[in-house]
Amino acid sequence: MMKVIYDAVIVANGQYPSHKVPLNILHRAKHLIACDGAIVPLLWEGLREACIIGDGDSVPEEYRDRLIQIEEQDDNDLTKATRYCVEHGWKRIAYIGCTGKREDHTLGNISLLMRYYRDMGVDGTMFTDYGFFTPAYGDRSFPSMKGQQVSLFNFGSHQITSEGLRWDAYEFSEWWQGTLNEALSKTFSIQADGYYLVYQTYDVK
Repeated sequence: MMKVIYDAVIVANGQYPSHKVPLNILHRAKHLIACDGAIVPLLWEGLREACIIGDGDSVPEEYRDRLIQIEEQDDNDLTKATRYCVEHGWKRIAYIGCTGKREDHTLGNISLLMRYYRDMGVDGTMFTDYGFFTPAYGDRSFPSMKGQQVSLFNFGSHQITSEGLRWDAYEFSEWWQGTLNEALSKTFSIQADGYYLVYQTYDVK
């Protein structure tokens, strides 16, 4: 996959990555933010420049000196960390550790990626141990590779078409309808009149 330099990397307190792609992104981070208890595996990893954003409810006492405490409870720690980045002008953000452990948190965090893109102007990508999610709007091309597994999730588009995928996209009304597609070459493109979320695996089928 194409290497992107991110303004900031936000690490949530989900499953810590083991795949080389998110780990490499962590170690190249210009600004590293941990959501509360996510600071612990980062320090184990030797990433000691991270600051902590959140309400502090899961931060061990010995690390509280690096906590930027935000008490309000209307948003979760991932959103607080994102808002902190946006306030500092860091809008190209990689999200790591947002999935795993609990399925409700996983679904919530993935949907928040679209909220940040649509409402906060964040150019964000969410990385897991298997692939990555990218929010998009309108017509867009995506770097890929032949045999890469691709899924497309509709977030309000009334018209969707595609080029370079094994099965043509359409205006899916259910999330499962756009899953388990496949790239045919080095790029594919989506044409849409609204928002959508693209998932791509690291490995080919």
